[in-house]
Parts: sequence; C-alpha cells; structure tokens
Amino acid sequence: MSNLLHVSNSPHVRDKRTTSSIMADVFLALLPASIYGIYNFGAKAAVILIVSTLSAILFEWLYQVLMGQKVTVTDCSAAVTGLLLGMNLSHTVPWWMAVLGSAFAIIIVKQLFGGLGQNFMNPALGARCFLMISFAGQMTSFTYDGVTGATPLSFVKNGALSEVSVKDMFFGGIAGTIGETSALWLLVGALYLVIRKVITLRIPVTYIVTVVLMVTLFGGQGFDIKYIAAHVFGGGLILGAFFMATDYVSSPITVKGQYVYAVCLGVLTAIFRLFGGTAEGVSYSIIICNLLVPLIEKITMPTPFGMGGKQHE
Repeated sequence: MSNLLHVSNSPHVRDKRTTSSIMADVFLALLPASIYGIYNFGAKAAVILIVSTLSAILFEWLYQVLMGQKVTVTDCSAAVTGLLLGMNLSHTVPWWMAVLGSAFAIIIVKQLFGGLGQNFMNPALGARCFLMISFAGQMTSFTYDGVTGATPLSFVKNGALSEVSVKDMFFGGIAGTIGETSALWLLVGALYLVIRKVITLRIPVTYIVTVVLMVTLFGGQGFDIKYIAAHVFGGGLILGAFFMATDYVSSPITVKGQYVYAVCLGVLTAIFRLFGGTAEGVSYSIIICNLLVPLIEKITMPTPFGMGGKQHE
C-alpha cells in the first residue's frame, strides 16, 4: 500500500529499462563509428578510445571508493562518457590527455555535482572543452593517411569549398576527430537508439534543421547542397546532435523545452561556425545550452491541471 501512496515529482514515467540497459544501448550505438575510427586512423585511435574509456571507469570507481559511496561503475555511464570523450579527440593527441580529460569529466563535471543525474552539463563535452582551452594546438591538429590536413569545415571557413567531397564526408574519408568522420556509421548508431526508444528525433532533427536554415540564410552560399552537406556531415554535428545533445540529464524533459533547446543549439552552432574564429561550434553550443536548460524548463513547464485556467463568470 505504501508504494501506491508514494508521490513524487513529475514526470511520472514507468519503464522496465534500467540506467544500465540504457547506457549499454548508447555504448553499443557508439561502437560502429568507433570501430570505423580505428579503421580510419589506425592503432593510435584504438589506444585513445581504450585509454579514455578505461580511465573514466577507473576514476569513477576510485572516487566512489575514496568517498565511501556505492560503486556504480556497472551502470555503464562512465564507460559511455569515456568512449564519447575518446571519439571527440584526434588520434594524434598523447594518451595522457585522454586520461586527463576522463578525470575532468568524471570527477569535476559528474561526481563533484552529485554523480549520475546531477551533472549540469555533458561530462564528455565538458572535458573536451577543458582540453581545447588547455591544449588548443594538439586538440586541433588532424591528420588523414599520415598527412596533416584541414577538416572539411576548415576548408569551408577558408573559402575552399571545392576541396570538399560530400562522398568522403558521408562515408568517412576525411580528417577530424576519431568518432566524427563517418556520418554513415554515426547514423547507423543513431537509428539503433531510435529503434530501441532510447532517444527521440525531436532534439537531433530540430537541431540539424536549424543549422541548415541558418547557414542557408547567413552563410553567403544560398541553398548550395555541397555547402550545406559540409556543415551537416563535415564536423561534429551528427555526433553531437544524436549522442550528446540528447543526454537525459543535461537536456530538457518537456517536449516544448526540447524544441526550444534544439533551436538554440542550431542557432549557436551556426553563429560559431559562420562568425566565430573557429570552424566548429558544436561542443560549446551544447555546453552553453546545457546551462540554459533550467530556464528553458521553467518557461516551458506545462500548467498543472486545474491551475491557471480561465475562470468562467
């Protein structure tokens, strides 16, 4: 009877899935792009992915043991954070940077704010931005086939759209971070999450469509398919939209809020890319919008039944 009388805050959702099963699904969904990243960049990429994943698990276990907390590494959330961080790194970075990033993600962003469900931003992206600020040169150095080169977005930024291949961007024959180069395998993983009902398409599709509209209107190229494809497939947009912007903890729970959140993401990403000093912008956009989530939820929270309605005279 006590269970029936238990009242908690909304949303009141019952589901047989556990945190562990959801995180395991996300981890599995990231594997196709991760494996392709190893195929694309070689053994160094494998080392970065393994080191970042294992170190994230280790730091979570170590923190919880030292703090006398229940050890929860089996919920797979730390593994997902570590893998996502590794996918957001270049295969050329030293392994210790992956370890440092994992420490920042798990200890600073996640555990110091209460652990899973309490972090105010996506831990992997928080760590990536920390590394970007601390080691900008190494974080923006990319090679492909052993040759240091620019990413498709860098070519677009410098007015060299002719150097960009839509086919290479979609299938993965480009320079970039380990996990962002193949839109195809990222979309395969995203489809798996949609089928498993781990995510909906509200945030990622609205986010991507907003970026397309913004670059079409303000990019100076009009409705140029190649230019638009470069913005959609040539950077971290697919990885960010489907796998990080949809993070349960740091994204809105209200339906209207999710649309507002996604539009804000798209606008900010386009502003950073078109008018900022760098060619990317996904990571900073998601983190900024993570910080806006409490406000977005406040203004989009539905009115409780029976309250605030128009009174009949």
